[in-house]
Amino acid sequence: MSELVDLICERYTSTLDRIASAAKRAGREPASIKLVVVTKSQPVEVVRAAIEAGAGILGENYPEEGVTKIQSLQEFSAVEWHMIGHVQSRKAQAVAQNFNFLHSLDSLKLAARLDRFSNEAGRILPTLLEFNVGEEDSKSGWLAQDEARWPELLKDVSAVLALPNLQVRGLMTMPPLGSTADFSRPYFRRVKRLQEYLSSNFSQADFSELSMGTSSDYEVAVEEGATLVRVGTAIVGPRQYKTEV
Repeated sequence: MSELVDLICERYTSTLDRIASAAKRAGREPASIKLVVVTKSQPVEVVRAAIEAGAGILGENYPEEGVTKIQSLQEFSAVEWHMIGHVQSRKAQAVAQNFNFLHSLDSLKLAARLDRFSNEAGRILPTLLEFNVGEEDSKSGWLAQDEARWPELLKDVSAVLALPNLQVRGLMTMPPLGSTADFSRPYFRRVKRLQEYLSSNFSQADFSELSMGTSSDYEVAVEEGATLVRVGTAIVGPRQYKTEV
């Protein structure tokens, strides 16, 4: 186990160093960017090793898999558990009751269910609004490729902001997969502009967080304004099993 912890610690530290370098290139404070270590499809022993290696924020894609890990690792009470994957309506209760943060709020219907279950659990759920800036059918989120149609988003955003048990903190996106990290740059820039657009339309709201960038392009994401980057393979290695629960 110690060898695994050492290996993950080395990768984790290297990733933090690269984030810091990207931040400095963009004239940003490295401390303004948080690293979410993605542990989806990793067994509990790997997740434990990641925590022992220093990871303080863990990202999961599947609610039930994530809840199993949360319950198995309760001694690490300081760890933040972030849901970063698409949430089916029937899994909203599990997310509202167990996770510290949601990156992937992608519809008004889901927002209403999360708000209800958060209220029942006596919790406020910090969340990000997911936008599909590439308008890919395979991706979730409000469609936001055409900037001329951004005014059409305001009604839904206003409705989410009005929900008392959700705390909107910013935006999240997953750009189309490209062959180079730089392929993602225009998509990151678009969602940064969307962040500014929503901030100007809802001056009392908090849109300060921007979740974008994965193992393949997180340095570019940092250069373009990400405050949360989601890195899995580069730190914990390839997925060890695949499960959809």
